[in-house]
Amino acid sequence: MTEPTAFDVALFGEAMLLLVADRPGPLEDAQSFHKRTAGAETNVAIGLSRLGLKVGWASRLGTDSMGRALLAAMRAEGIDCSHVITDATQRTGFQFKGRVTDGSDPPIEYHRKGSAASHMGPADVDEAWLRSARHLHATGVFAAISDTSLQAALKSMDVMRAAGRTISFDTNLRPTLWSSTDTMRHWVNELASRADWVLPGIEEGLLLTGHDKPEDVARFYRERGAKLVVVKLGAAGAYYDSDVAGTGRVDGFPVKEVIDTVGAGDGFAAGVVSALLEGRSVPDAVRRGAWIGARAVQVLGDTEGLPTRAQLEEAGL
Repeated sequence: MTEPTAFDVALFGEAMLLLVADRPGPLEDAQSFHKRTAGAETNVAIGLSRLGLKVGWASRLGTDSMGRALLAAMRAEGIDCSHVITDATQRTGFQFKGRVTDGSDPPIEYHRKGSAASHMGPADVDEAWLRSARHLHATGVFAAISDTSLQAALKSMDVMRAAGRTISFDTNLRPTLWSSTDTMRHWVNELASRADWVLPGIEEGLLLTGHDKPEDVARFYRERGAKLVVVKLGAAGAYYDSDVAGTGRVDGFPVKEVIDTVGAGDGFAAGVVSALLEGRSVPDAVRRGAWIGARAVQVLGDTEGLPTRAQLEEAGL
């Protein structure tokens, strides 16, 4: 018999306190910063929870003020944090982000080396808790922060595969966190081979597969077992290749002004995953992802553009 599930989606990942500069220009010229949450997996967790899904998040934080702020923020979003460990001997990661007004990539300065989350390992994967979710969303970021987090990421995916659960994987490359490009390519593709739904960006796809056309990037992962591949094309929308819907393209949504592109891919993932878990068609799921991604680039922080269920329904998505 299939085990009962308590959650729609489980995620493992690092949360960081995000400090956004009060003015454009070099970070050293900023006089004050606005506090936000940051982290690829936590962005997706917040996006899914706002859409009404039951979400569980596993991580490690320090007991410092940053850790307390992040834990309170995640709980306020309705996310189950029962598997977030707080440790007084470890510190919470944080980052500074510059303010941009022209849609360019903002300057970002990370302070995450040796963070509490980087100490996570396979022992942090509570198999019974994990199997109580019907879906696992993973990214290339958590796997990159340490050797032990990589092993935790692999184990979490193996547990869910063995349990017959679905898994989505956003490649979400962070080259500076890996020892080399070859190492990154090997492990990210290894993780992708364990997933049902793979969500690379077109530039990431070139680095990971050697192909510069979305059809070829998708084929690369389909040949390695993915049931669905959605290649993000930025403003041009996305290309998909799937078992049930064949291949196709979804146009991007027009944006009046791009403020900050950070977090757009996470919003896209939340849209696709939520729709598929609701039983929506692949084209509808990709369209929802594109719409949320377009919202995300029009705001300063990583999560302000993530819609509520009411906003989603108002948009007819």
